[in-house]
Amino acid sequence: MLSHAVDLLDTHGLAALTMRRLGAELDVQPSAIYHHFPSKQALLAAVADEILARGARPRTATEWSDRLREACSELRHAMLACTDGADVVATVWAFGLGADAPVAEMEKVLTEADVPPELVPVASRTLVHYVFGHAFEEQTARQAVGLGAVERSLDSLPDFDLGLDLVIDGLRARLDPDI
Repeated sequence: MLSHAVDLLDTHGLAALTMRRLGAELDVQPSAIYHHFPSKQALLAAVADEILARGARPRTATEWSDRLREACSELRHAMLACTDGADVVATVWAFGLGADAPVAEMEKVLTEADVPPELVPVASRTLVHYVFGHAFEEQTARQAVGLGAVERSLDSLPDFDLGLDLVIDGLRARLDPDI
């Protein structure tokens, strides 16, 4: 059922992901869906976590900054791999309903890098906000341009890595003012 919900989202977008449509496509009553997910919010939370799980990649980096880059890149790619994935994951996280694994990983990396405890949650939220914002802009722009709804240059979209470096470099400078 969850797999079908993600496929429905990817094929038709967030507006089409309803309990009624999911039930119809699975040939069950919408009330049957509520036995698995007590609300649409619970369904979206499960979908967001599934999007992130599908995007999981092995970790190879050892330096804290490279570990953050891996986590942020994985989050971005996972969201971009599914239509409206950035919208779903960011919304679920913002509402505190799930999609918290990337932030937990970033906090772990920052803690292990001896970042002062008061900076760990701020740094992880800053990183996740950057990733969410960039992915949402990229996904929305590509969809709109692809549909012919807007004419827009997509030249600024590949700057994700440079922007991420700027954020991480700022954190590094905060940790070691002698840089």
